[in-house]
Amino acid sequence: MPSSNAAPNPVEPTIDVLPNGLRVVVTSIPHSQAAVLAAYVGVGSRDEARKTLGLSHYLEHMLFKGTESRPEPTAISAAIEGAGGSLNAFTSRELTCYWNRVPFDRLPLAMDVLADSVRHSLLAEAEIERERTVICSEIRRAHDQPGQRVMQLISDAAYGEQPLGWEIAGDLESVDAITREDLATHIETFYRPANIVLSVAGNVEREEVVELAERHWGSGWPSGSTAAKPARESAAEEMSEDLAQIEVRELEQCNLALALRSIHRLDPDRYAMTLLNEVLGGGMSSRLFTEIREKRGLAYSVGSHPTAFDDAGHLTIMAGVTEEHVLETVDVVFDELGKLVAEPVTNEELERVREHAVGSFRLGLDAAASWCHRAGGMLLANAFIEPVEETIAGYQAVTAADIQRVAQRFVREDNLAAAVVGPFNQADELRERVDRFSPN
Repeated sequence: MPSSNAAPNPVEPTIDVLPNGLRVVVTSIPHSQAAVLAAYVGVGSRDEARKTLGLSHYLEHMLFKGTESRPEPTAISAAIEGAGGSLNAFTSRELTCYWNRVPFDRLPLAMDVLADSVRHSLLAEAEIERERTVICSEIRRAHDQPGQRVMQLISDAAYGEQPLGWEIAGDLESVDAITREDLATHIETFYRPANIVLSVAGNVEREEVVELAERHWGSGWPSGSTAAKPARESAAEEMSEDLAQIEVRELEQCNLALALRSIHRLDPDRYAMTLLNEVLGGGMSSRLFTEIREKRGLAYSVGSHPTAFDDAGHLTIMAGVTEEHVLETVDVVFDELGKLVAEPVTNEELERVREHAVGSFRLGLDAAASWCHRAGGMLLANAFIEPVEETIAGYQAVTAADIQRVAQRFVREDNLAAAVVGPFNQADELRERVDRFSPN
């Protein structure tokens, strides 16, 4: 039989909107043994005031700490884990997500627990104070881990004094200032039906999911519960005044990061940007890996990845190198960026990275959890879910000229930031390179 590039039984998410505005997306995967549920809330750290930075993340912790019907702090996790499942949450700069994963026949329990934790948290004062210590420990741990610390420094360098450059969890001072009133107001303002997407994927039926959603999410909201998403300020184009942020520490190696401001999430060039990243640092056959590790032996780990927001984005390049190899590594990165601007990639390289991008994308959708988070995250962030084959068609349409043109859009003077954490004593030389960076 002739082969086909199309999936034999394509998975198609469905979208229902409850009368109160809450969106329910269901992705039915009949062969799955799981049901994965996620509540996506359209608020993140970029929507917070500087003095209470970390509020969304703090609340993420608190919604696991007891509800009206499950007052014990461990009752929520015990209910899901007792059914053989798992649960967690995460906060980003633009959203907060709560999820759980259970055997498919425990869907009603999972829906009950998820709605209970998101909608009926006690926010007990004793638990707030106990969790404050936990969150401060989390912040200290991130600061102590060089890989995480350098990523915070590069965000600061690339975005400067604006929310996209601030740490998602906040700092010790801002977390210490958060009160129960702040947490309650955050819920009252943003945790409202029109600002929530409920995504369910796995061996589930649309009708049952919608019925459960109506039961647990459809009523009982306070008046004024259809508030719009946050009035988010646009990202400033300016980068930090300190484009080379260096934190000297006694470590075995230096953690190096470089960043260039790039394109937003729905930019028409987003497919070309993905393939550009594949060429530059997206895998073990990428240019950076080949030049920095395979040919020169400068680093064990090196790579790049793009990050995109509603109205901004950046490309980050990371490497772990010894102090004496930092500047040489930076020079190699600059050379490779210059090549992307100056000359189109070859047809052979283009087809290789295209295949890698398409294959990685397909394999990334191999589990119910992947479908759940893709559908929920895209519907909340973009107000639509891009069909899988449309994404693949976007990759297939990219040309070598597209990649070169996208490189020329953001690989330019005055658009590069650097950060180093480690035993680095050549700060002046690094700053000079950053200041005079030019792809030509």
